[in-house]
Amino acid sequence: MRIEDVDSAVSWAEALGREPLGALLDQAEAMTLASFGATVTYSRKVFIPLTHLCRDVCHYCTFAKAPRSAGSPYLSIDQVLEIARAGEAAGCREALFTLGDRPEDRYAVAREALDALGHDSTLSYLREAAAAVLAETSLLPHLNPGIMGDADLAMLRPVAASMGLMLESTSDRLCAKGRPHHGSPDKVPAVRLEAIEAAGRARVPFTTGLLIGIGETRMERIEALLAIRDAHARHGHVQEVIVQNFRAKPDTRMADHVEPPLEEHLWTVAAARLILGPEMTIQAPPNLQPDGLAALMRAGVNDWGGVSPVTPDHVNPEAPWPHLMALAAATAAAGRVLTERLAVGPAYAKAPERWLEPEVALKVRRAVDARGLPIVERWRAGAGEPSPVLPLARRTLLGG
Repeated sequence: MRIEDVDSAVSWAEALGREPLGALLDQAEAMTLASFGATVTYSRKVFIPLTHLCRDVCHYCTFAKAPRSAGSPYLSIDQVLEIARAGEAAGCREALFTLGDRPEDRYAVAREALDALGHDSTLSYLREAAAAVLAETSLLPHLNPGIMGDADLAMLRPVAASMGLMLESTSDRLCAKGRPHHGSPDKVPAVRLEAIEAAGRARVPFTTGLLIGIGETRMERIEALLAIRDAHARHGHVQEVIVQNFRAKPDTRMADHVEPPLEEHLWTVAAARLILGPEMTIQAPPNLQPDGLAALMRAGVNDWGGVSPVTPDHVNPEAPWPHLMALAAATAAAGRVLTERLAVGPAYAKAPERWLEPEVALKVRRAVDARGLPIVERWRAGAGEPSPVLPLARRTLLGG
């Protein structure tokens, strides 16, 4: 069913609520397999927390820290490169920059640190850090710096393969006093929607998504998915949609908030697949739902996002990354094949001239095969090296 407006969305949501979860999962799985087959992708990344300072005060967040507990306001460029090189040595291809939103607007210590670094904004310093990683390592930067406008995107696009901003929700209710986004100007839905639009205008391969279980309703989730669908229809830039489940964290105002059950996560992933269509890449972080991986793939997940063999998940430090071999085994147990991707999604990696600046496009073009996926086996015909030994196919695969 094509949902054209809120009224039809309400009718669809009511119908969805009456349908057994198993039937929804069957529909979502069929759509996913039709486009992606057995392939489930992930990005081998290293996490670079450029600053833990932030002007927002989300009530579930442990990433943002006050200056007294944040240590140095910003990583130095040497520290950034040290983390990046450790990731490179471990086989990573993505440098995920995560940072608080415009801390200089709130903290004098951030303004003073930026002044000493020769910058007037966190985003300007982010550009220098990402440029250093791009120039001195083989990693491709993916930037998650919060709200960005047209000028910010134009400044950052030359040093990034992709960027991201979680929409989280389109519910203005969540910004009211006592709600999780109260006191966080960058979580106002209209502000985040405009940032997603700006990324589309700038032709930036973009990751966004929902955070479920923080007080929103199912109908509000559908409205958020529709907003993402419509932005993508206008610009074609949404490379991935994350459906992330809330996890309660100690020492936050929502430490005692009830986490959404797996069934609610599955319902939302299936709704995302049905609304966004068979070609959209849908992700669920595997470290936040470790016992539900097979069910999430059935619901429509075809990507596990960035998984780091080097650094912890600084946003969810209580949930360690699964070992890549364990993730591959869990994926295989569900009849799927874990496949590495770059920070920029395969469809965008196949059209780098449209979506990437020349320096980044050149690195991507050299790194991928015809599918837009990274070349893991480095042998090429005519390169003068002996050909790799290929395993014999099983007789059952050959029909014998």
